[in-house]
Amino acid sequence: MKIAVLGGSFNPIHIGHLALADEICVSLGYDKVLFVPVFSPPHKNMNGALSPEKRAKMVELACQDDPRFEIEPCEIQRGGISYTYDTVCFIEEKYKPEKIGLVIGRDLFSTFYLWNNASLLVEKCELILAERPFQTEDKNFKNKATGKYSQADDCEEKEFRIEDEPLFKNAVFLKNEPLAVSSTSIRFRAANKMAFQYLVPSKVFKYIIDGNLYGSKN
Repeated sequence: MKIAVLGGSFNPIHIGHLALADEICVSLGYDKVLFVPVFSPPHKNMNGALSPEKRAKMVELACQDDPRFEIEPCEIQRGGISYTYDTVCFIEEKYKPEKIGLVIGRDLFSTFYLWNNASLLVEKCELILAERPFQTEDKNFKNKATGKYSQADDCEEKEFRIEDEPLFKNAVFLKNEPLAVSSTSIRFRAANKMAFQYLVPSKVFKYIIDGNLYGSKN
């Protein structure tokens, strides 16, 4: 079985994530996409983050209607800082897949070399480089890069060229259609009682509304 790993805060998960997972299965022939909600990311402070359990519940709900999609809660169960290398090793042992694909969004390209055991990840996985839309987002709802990741973002993101990164030598560039939707914009819209129903799966929307998450109760 070919398994792709799509990690993130999923705060909340939205249709862009699901469209990306579908593209990976259809275009690259992966059998399953594991959505891995992070417990605590090493590279950013999550703005307005819900509890890990609530974020995981939304991922679980979003995956229920597609047998190709599944939540893998290992990072939340493990606790502490979530390192992708540890997760990949866990998935190797648990699923024993034929191949593991690791999905990386464009916003992370320029700082991938800073990841824990980045060179070993390249050996273990097929890197799948995915597009994501550029959006100007409200700073009050946007996540903030921290430490060395923040410095690298400031200096390198605009000048980064994929062909200059040796770690991406054998990576696959996914020609996905990036949807103009983001978790940041959904949190903003929910907090300001704006429409967002069709930006997330229906079960996720109901969970957000029923739980008054992000201050979204109508």
